[in-house]
Amino acid sequence: MRKEAGAAPDDGLAGSLLREVAAEPGRLPEALASFALRHLGPGAGRAVERLRAAHPDADAAALRSLIVARGRRRVTTEGAFVGGPFILFIPVAFCGALLSQVRTILELAATEGRDTTDPERAAELLVLQGVYDDTVTARAALSVTPHDTGRPGRRGLGRWAALWYLVMRMARLLGLMTPDSGTARWFVRVAQYALAIGVFLVGLVAPLVWLPYLAVSYWKATTRLMERATLFYVGTVDLRIPRTVRVDPAMGLATLRAVGSLILPAIAVLVVVTADLRIAGGRWPVLGIVLTSSCLFTGGWWVWRRHKRRREPTP
Repeated sequence: MRKEAGAAPDDGLAGSLLREVAAEPGRLPEALASFALRHLGPGAGRAVERLRAAHPDADAAALRSLIVARGRRRVTTEGAFVGGPFILFIPVAFCGALLSQVRTILELAATEGRDTTDPERAAELLVLQGVYDDTVTARAALSVTPHDTGRPGRRGLGRWAALWYLVMRMARLLGLMTPDSGTARWFVRVAQYALAIGVFLVGLVAPLVWLPYLAVSYWKATTRLMERATLFYVGTVDLRIPRTVRVDPAMGLATLRAVGSLILPAIAVLVVVTADLRIAGGRWPVLGIVLTSSCLFTGGWWVWRRHKRRREPTP
């Protein structure tokens, strides 16, 4: 199956990135920048040329708007998969979203005539992601020979702690854990974390509730990143890039699925309580089995549909 020029990085590329950064979680930004330059740099430049050919009447600002809109959809799609059924998919989905963000930045650089395979682009990526303040420092960090420290290969707590650390760093790099304003008050941040924790806990029973929540989070985070990239490469923020989140049909469908995933366990719990079903004289074991089964059912359905769609040939 042949993918279109603007297609998101596939799961294989995201998995390769995960294996590379897992070897040294402490160098996640540098490893991502180097990996993206090798695997996405050549394709990003060609994608922009094809986009120019497909829209010959588009000026530079219109071309950038097309790239940002397409890239933001890619990131949101990859991020929405985090709202899928199982927490173990989160690292791979984060890698996919990171690659989609980086590809969009490389395409923006290409619109300004910059070589997307030049190592300078990797340094610029680190600056745009807020890892370093300037490209000189970023280049120095990229030139450091990586050492195999922090490998999450140790047994027990060490491995899981390293994986958790890696996932948290990915979330910060994606902008999911960055408040809208650096001057946000403490209670705003507390409310943001409380909402995230609440969605996570509910998602353990009805996993599809993560879909609309994370889709909106990715949309906002990617918009902020693209504004920084536009300002960096063009010198001004393109006013054609909308900041608001538009409710498109896909988002509405995701919301309906999320509501449906809540209805299923709610009905199951109502049946257990109404019928007074018990195991060994207790109701909690039955509720545990019912909630776990509903989670596995909705999660399995999500995986099956996603796998089916990925295998369908594109016209």
